[in-house]
Amino acid sequence: MLTPVEFSRLVIKRGTVAVVSDPHEIANVLGKRGIEFMIADSRNALIKIFFTIPSCVPATPFDCSGGCITSDDVHDFLKTGNFVGLSEVMNVPGVLNGDAELMRKIEHARQYHLAIDGHAPGLSGEDLQKYVQAGISTDHECTELKEALEKIGAGMKILVREGSAARNYENLKSLIVEHSKELMFCTDDSHPDELIEVGHIDKLVKRAIKDGFDLFDVWRIACMNPIKHYGLNVGMLREGDPADFVIFEDLEDLTVKSVYIGGVEKWDADSLNKFECKEIHIQDLSRMVQKELICIEVADGEIVTQKRTFSIQETRFNFESDIQRDILKIVYLNRYADKPPQVGYIHGVGLQRGAFASSVSHDSHNIIAVGCSDEEIASAINRLIAEKGGLVVIDSAEQEMMPLPIAGIISDRDGYYVAGMWKRLMNRLVNMGCRLSSPFMTLSFMALIVIPELKIGEEGLFEYSNFRFISSKE
Repeated sequence: MLTPVEFSRLVIKRGTVAVVSDPHEIANVLGKRGIEFMIADSRNALIKIFFTIPSCVPATPFDCSGGCITSDDVHDFLKTGNFVGLSEVMNVPGVLNGDAELMRKIEHARQYHLAIDGHAPGLSGEDLQKYVQAGISTDHECTELKEALEKIGAGMKILVREGSAARNYENLKSLIVEHSKELMFCTDDSHPDELIEVGHIDKLVKRAIKDGFDLFDVWRIACMNPIKHYGLNVGMLREGDPADFVIFEDLEDLTVKSVYIGGVEKWDADSLNKFECKEIHIQDLSRMVQKELICIEVADGEIVTQKRTFSIQETRFNFESDIQRDILKIVYLNRYADKPPQVGYIHGVGLQRGAFASSVSHDSHNIIAVGCSDEEIASAINRLIAEKGGLVVIDSAEQEMMPLPIAGIISDRDGYYVAGMWKRLMNRLVNMGCRLSSPFMTLSFMALIVIPELKIGEEGLFEYSNFRFISSKE
């Protein structure tokens, strides 16, 4: 559901330098024009995107699609030199029965010495041998170890798939020990949210390393084998190679520091952002309250606040919130240094449960959060730190976030996405009881101490009329 350019923006952060992609989905809708669009758009991508030519559009003679790719089309595409293989041959009976049109497509690819991908779930025995003898060299449809071993024995490479729906790593992972040279990793349909939250190929690498497999076997599967199998113009750190590489913080968590492609730094985790703070703990937010409690009082549609005092009947060794009186905890955290959070209280938000936090807080854009419990506030703040900026809402066990990876205040997505996510977060807060018409915007002004009357900053609550920091108990 993403263009090549938008896809590249998500996966480069996960350390992906290059991908081999089959554009048969759009070809089924638009035919040759769809493939040409994908190639044209990929030229502006942050990573190297290589394409295979769809072999089965439509997938079978029984399907009705909007486009059709003939053997003549395949030959025309091959002459451009823009492709690294023939896409998965899904029409298995067509191969076994020698379908003339399909076999011409395969023969064209063989003449150009290109890899031919397979799609043969459950195929075995003599039929498998015939399928492989046609020149088909990979399969990503293995779900069981026995099937994969037979196909490796027949000369195929196995693409270990872990997508959003089809997940085969667990059943096939033992192949890594004896067959690392015959394996590659693939996702084969991962939704954008999974790419962002779980990962791309890096998620397979991390799982395999965590499972105790040899580091170099795992990296061979992820990096070297695809380059060699498809003949990709991707550097392998040899003298004279294109400088395509990733710098990680470590080789276990695989936190990406920077990505170089063709000798040019295409992504740097720190170049357009700055987050030096560490995750906080719930106990960091604990505050004792006696007798009186000073609160920031907000009014909807106003950024000028008032100073309001509430009486407290008994000493509270950790005052988290009083939802009945609409007293919530507000937390300020410096994101440019590892400092303790500043804690105060706020009245007028109306939240009945959960918490929300933002790295957009005028004008210094430190982290600001409001919530009903310390646990939820800490979760919201730590999610911002982990993602290096954004807007986040915590509602019980559910989290919803719009990342802002550029300086912690700007999205790298298009305006429609940002507008849609903004509305989604607003609706979530309304359902949680928030009375403010623009809660994140109001929150962003709570750290702007140059606007009256009471705000929160580096040393706690700040009183504008006296232009000084005060104690929350003062």
